[in-house]
Amino acid sequence: MSIDSSVEVDGASQVVGVIGWPVQHSLSPPMHNAAFRALGLNWVYVAFAVPPDNVPAAIAGMQALGLRGFNVTIPHKAAVVSHLDEISPTSRQLGVVNTIVNADGHLRGDSTDGAGFIRALAEAGEGVTDNCVVLIGAGGSGRAVALAAAQEQPEELVIVDRTPQRAVELAKLVRAAGGLEAVRAIAPDSPEVARVVSSADVIIDATPVGMYPHTDVAPVISPEWLRPCQLVCDLTYNPRDTVLLQAAREAGARILDGTGMLVHQGAIAFEQWTGQEAPIEVMRLALLEALEQQDNGPKL
Repeated sequence: MSIDSSVEVDGASQVVGVIGWPVQHSLSPPMHNAAFRALGLNWVYVAFAVPPDNVPAAIAGMQALGLRGFNVTIPHKAAVVSHLDEISPTSRQLGVVNTIVNADGHLRGDSTDGAGFIRALAEAGEGVTDNCVVLIGAGGSGRAVALAAAQEQPEELVIVDRTPQRAVELAKLVRAAGGLEAVRAIAPDSPEVARVVSSADVIIDATPVGMYPHTDVAPVISPEWLRPCQLVCDLTYNPRDTVLLQAAREAGARILDGTGMLVHQGAIAFEQWTGQEAPIEVMRLALLEALEQQDNGPKL
């Protein structure tokens, strides 16, 4: 089934987009434009390449031009916060925003990554409640997922990061947010890592390891530590089938790739902008088609 993500623009079109640097690789435009077309909305989603020094001007430009909102990606998620009128409690805790809504000049910011991950889990019939969870990576996405996962009350959350202090700080953040007391950080070279990963119910890789174009890099955790009754999640969506997920499948574990999180975090933004329920399957199919075209296209 082919999804129509073409764009028709006229004087009444409402504009949203994504800002980042670089941003030309973003797959959000086809995903959102397909959703607008499916619901018959006269909206258009555009990617805007914004150098770091131009972030304040980009936010002011959104207000001046009446754009309805932005998604925000690397490296601007923290930089935009001080230019907004209001941010959600989640964004306040994380110090980052990935979605901005322009409500008649009043700019509201939110972080939808964590909620998007939890929605993707639920869609797959999975969850973290009462489970032992190991999170690999305490960067931007890892922070959002840690906070959201903690609110689901796992039995324990263990955070592993190649910068141990970053993992310690994230554990403190989760504890201070009131989401979970049973959270701790361990160093990746600790002899405890193998035991913790092997005994985990859910493993979440929030690192860029294995992401295109470095798709053949060995995962952070050893495949020997994986076992059949685990759920192994990789937030990477390009490629969908990372080296880690291949190893998990061979070990008999259940797997979850990053496309679900990307779709659902985008759907939450869509709903905040338009006030309408996002057409999840349309967005998913558009994303998968865009990924396939990218895979079949020329490699730079």
